[in-house]
This record gives sequence, structure tokens and C-alpha cells, in this order.
Amino acid sequence: MRKIRSPLIKNPEVATVFKSYPKKIRMKLMYLRKLILDTAASAQRVSKIEETLKWGEPSYLTPETKSGSTIRIGWKESQKEQYAMYFKCTANLVAAFKERYPTEFEYGGNRSIIFNIDDEIPVKELKSCIALALTYHHNKKLEPADRWKMFGNKKEKCR
Repeated sequence: MRKIRSPLIKNPEVATVFKSYPKKIRMKLMYLRKLILDTAASAQRVSKIEETLKWGEPSYLTPETKSGSTIRIGWKESQKEQYAMYFKCTANLVAAFKERYPTEFEYGGNRSIIFNIDDEIPVKELKSCIALALTYHHNKKLEPADRWKMFGNKKEKCR
């Protein structure tokens, strides 16, 4: 994995949580963080991202536009070789991800995408899932398959 340069964590509580993770996991989670921030920066109608803690895990919200559903990232001591990106289970986001990317990810029920420590992350696909979550309130009334039309017809396309 190449060295990751993410924006400085401005929230000291979030920085403390990142520092508490084992180094290899911290690097993996920092990479997910970078993907979230990069996707937010390029997505239309998202605006600023707030980095905070929810359930003790780094979480990303869109307080200014209120366009998105919260995204959390985390690692559990009981699952040492895995880390995950979590989504609000009632948002049906994971159902949309499963429909669009049935084999690209390992899913944790209706609330997460799970990564094993040595997985190679399908970046384009994950960024499109992140974009869908960050624009959730613009697309939540659409059927899961129709939500993707906001980003074009190709699987890889993400704005």
C-alpha cells in the first residue's frame, strides 16, 4: 500500500481514536477516510464534511447541506483481521450496493462493507458507494437501482 496523505484530523477526539488502532489497521482506516474526503470533495451537492465520533468510531456527516447519511469506519478487537465502513441500516444503502456490486465487496448484513486486512479495495466501486451515501437525501425515495442514475449508467462512474 502506498503512503497516504490525508488532511489533518482537526477533531482531537477522532485523532485519539485513530491513534488507538494498531498501526496496520490505522493505515487501512486512514485510507478509507481519504476515500470519503476525496469523494466528498468531488461530489456535487455535498459541501463540507464534518468528522466526528459516533459510537466511538470516526464518522463523516454532511451538516451544511444535510445531503448525506452518516458513514462510519471502524475496527473491532474481536475481528482483528477485519475493518469496516458502516452505513445507517434503515437507509437501504447496502441493499443498493449489493444490487450494483454483488461480488465486489463482503457485506455485513444491511449495514456495512467489510474488508479483510489483506484485501485490495475496489476503489472506483467503493467511491461510488460513498458518493451514494453522501447524497442519500437526494436519492432516498428512489428504488435502489434508480439511485445509481444520479452518477451515470456505468458502474465505475462517480461524481
